[in-house]
Amino acid sequence: MNSIFLRIYGGMLGVLVLVALLGVLTLHLVNAVRADRYREQLAHGTFTLMADNLRGMNDIERTRALAVWERLLGIPLTLQTAERAHLDGGARSRLSRGQVVVEQTGPHAAQVFREVEPGLSGNPSSGLLLTGEVRQISEQLARATIFLLLDELVRLPVDEQPARLEALRQSKGFGFDMQLIRLENLDVDDDQRRRIDEGDTVMALGKGGDSIRVLSGVGETPWVLEIGPLFQMNAYPPELLILIAFLGLCLIGLVVYLLVRRLEHRLRGLEAAATQIAQGSLETRVPVASAGAGADSVGRLASAFNGMAEHLQRSLMIQRELVRAVSHELRTPVARLRFGLEMINDATNPEARHKYMVGMDSDIQDLDKLVDEMLTYARLEQGAPTLNFQRIDLDALIDQVIAELAPLRPNISVRRGECVDALHRVGSGEEHWVEAEPRYLHRALQNLVSNAMRHAESEVRIGYQLSEERCRIDVDDNGPGVPESAWERIFTPFMRLDDSRTRASGGHGLGLSIVRRIIHWHGGRALIGRSHTLGGACFSLAWPRKQGDA
Repeated sequence: MNSIFLRIYGGMLGVLVLVALLGVLTLHLVNAVRADRYREQLAHGTFTLMADNLRGMNDIERTRALAVWERLLGIPLTLQTAERAHLDGGARSRLSRGQVVVEQTGPHAAQVFREVEPGLSGNPSSGLLLTGEVRQISEQLARATIFLLLDELVRLPVDEQPARLEALRQSKGFGFDMQLIRLENLDVDDDQRRRIDEGDTVMALGKGGDSIRVLSGVGETPWVLEIGPLFQMNAYPPELLILIAFLGLCLIGLVVYLLVRRLEHRLRGLEAAATQIAQGSLETRVPVASAGAGADSVGRLASAFNGMAEHLQRSLMIQRELVRAVSHELRTPVARLRFGLEMINDATNPEARHKYMVGMDSDIQDLDKLVDEMLTYARLEQGAPTLNFQRIDLDALIDQVIAELAPLRPNISVRRGECVDALHRVGSGEEHWVEAEPRYLHRALQNLVSNAMRHAESEVRIGYQLSEERCRIDVDDNGPGVPESAWERIFTPFMRLDDSRTRASGGHGLGLSIVRRIIHWHGGRALIGRSHTLGGACFSLAWPRKQGDA
């Protein structure tokens, strides 16, 4: 048991290490995705604005515009087809949806792509792309954005410029704030205010010191265009990863420890119960409530264990009872055989010897029947026997049993009783069949009829009732019957009653037990009641007519 749990704990430790490695890989991927999104968010508005301007130009105007933008930005800008850009399918799909694609080419450098003209329907690779080689993404894109926005605003009257700026921010998808502020309202120092007034572009730190603002005057207007604050994308630090991984592993380890500890406690309870049963304490059971029966695998194991223990206890109890009963049953015929041998030695004439030999032969036959019944009962009680189910004609079976047993008790009338088939009229010439194992069903019916003949006063009737799904055979007699208080135990091995159904009537008390086990393996039940036709006992066998429906 300890080695099992050591292996479990070792496996859990391996799982925790694997979880930690997966956490590191996940954090790396998250940081990479966040960085890509950050770059695309900064570049989207600027490159969309340039691509939209290029869309309405001819080739000469495009060349001039690209040259101007290159000098202002300090980065190369080109127009190329999607095929020459060597982009994968995912990037091309995003470009066709109007998005900006940023592919990092170095620690602080990237290529930015924006679609200017879509490709032909039959040749998507012919689409025209605006491509820029960008370094120090935040600062350079901010300067480009200032220039492009100023070019858009100076064409409009002063009072329409704020509305136009808001429209551009929303339509072009800029990834940062921008607004027009009067120069006197700016939160800048005197030097920065002077530079703005002279037409220079100024970069100022944000209030927290972790961002920048880009400021530029709008021509001869009182407005100052402010872009930002622009924040640097900060990846999740390794220290945070270590802390999260440590706390996560501690939490997982605690949960696993509590689960395994509870599992170990429950399994040790099963081990202790198995040990007690092995030492002979057959009444030991695993507490169902504490085992959580049915809720999980251990609970189901506990239920199965208790079922096994009950079956084992019942089997051993039956075995002990069988041994005691057999020893008791053997005592009488053996004593009679011993007495017969002594009397043969003392007999003085052939007639007396013949009489004792006939008695001894009867005792041997009695012993042979007892051994046969014990072997049959043990075979049926130990487990499921091999049953070869076949269709049996009930009329033929009943006639066979009557023919075999009726001559043994000439004073008892054994005949057919009520025979009803719900699907066919009796006497129509059709076979009234059931599915059963021929040899065992014959033995069961034979035992019931023999039992009825021993206790009947003058008559025994055998009948049946058939429906589409069920079958029932009834054996009635006009004997004294069985008290209702004994109905539940009449099928117990070696069971005898205190009334007229006693040892004097013959039998060993195993016949009805054999009947019960036979019909059990047919998926049915053996029943007892009062005979409404003859007034004695009525023994019945009921089982599915088709064994596939059992």
